[in-house]
Amino acid sequence: MKNLISRADFLKQTSALLFAAGFVPSSFGKLSAKEGAKMLERTIEKSGEKIPAIGLGTWQTMDVSKDSLELKSLQEVWKEFIDNGGSVVDSSPMYGRAEEIVGVLASELTEERRKKIFYATKVWTRGESSGREQIQNSFQKLKTDTIDLFQIHNLVDVETHLKFLRLLQEENKIRYIGLTHYVSSAFQEMERIAKYHKPEFIQIPYSIVTREAENRILPFAATNGISVLINRPFEEGELFRKVKGKALPEYFKDWDCDSFGQAFLKFILSHPAVTCVIPATSKVSHLRDNLKAGFGKLPAGKERDEFKRHLLEFF
Repeated sequence: MKNLISRADFLKQTSALLFAAGFVPSSFGKLSAKEGAKMLERTIEKSGEKIPAIGLGTWQTMDVSKDSLELKSLQEVWKEFIDNGGSVVDSSPMYGRAEEIVGVLASELTEERRKKIFYATKVWTRGESSGREQIQNSFQKLKTDTIDLFQIHNLVDVETHLKFLRLLQEENKIRYIGLTHYVSSAFQEMERIAKYHKPEFIQIPYSIVTREAENRILPFAATNGISVLINRPFEEGELFRKVKGKALPEYFKDWDCDSFGQAFLKFILSHPAVTCVIPATSKVSHLRDNLKAGFGKLPAGKERDEFKRHLLEFF
């Protein structure tokens, strides 16, 4: 059986070692955004609009009851996320009550903060009638008249759903359309569909250990002006289990990384075709650590190859 460690425990152990050594990482205090810096932004190729490079996923973390104690923690996460330059929030009807909780949390924000949210969700069903119902339910659950990005989840019944999504786009009820999948084996089919239907976004898995996207789909997206959201950046916590008990090398601190989590995210963001990465969390400490990856230096060219080489030493 694997010796598992949660990200919370990992960060606690790491911070304890650093504090003992007299080093206080900035990700455990204020973020650069509070000092006047601005989070890295990437451009949506089809419109020229810019969005922050670190978003917020909702799978598992926001599948909670409106009356649960977890909601208070999520309220703190949301406030911190928006205050530090975040905006992209990605959900799906597949994620249980997540869409509903997003709507609840958004409605509790001030109007100014609420306007900063970039709503992204998905349709995940078969059939025209079922699809239309699910899409319309998303507007109600999210408590919004406009959804920024509506994606077809896992390429389910693409041709059927695209017709209704295009209609809503013409009516300015949705702004962008996307395709998603969570496994690399779907890239060929995704590329075939995207080549014909020309969506504004795709959402795909990509991490330091899952790099198939580099071979074809990321270059394809870059060539065709398609923006890219990245899911599963931490391999559902597996990356943290691999570096359990290990100190972050000084090399990564030269790239403004205070933690392995930031190094994992900066590797992803260093690919020029990546628009936004969407790690999910319900913990403020994890959120701060994630957001910090959106500030500071990113490697490019040969430096990126070296950054990758240093990370792969742990896998």
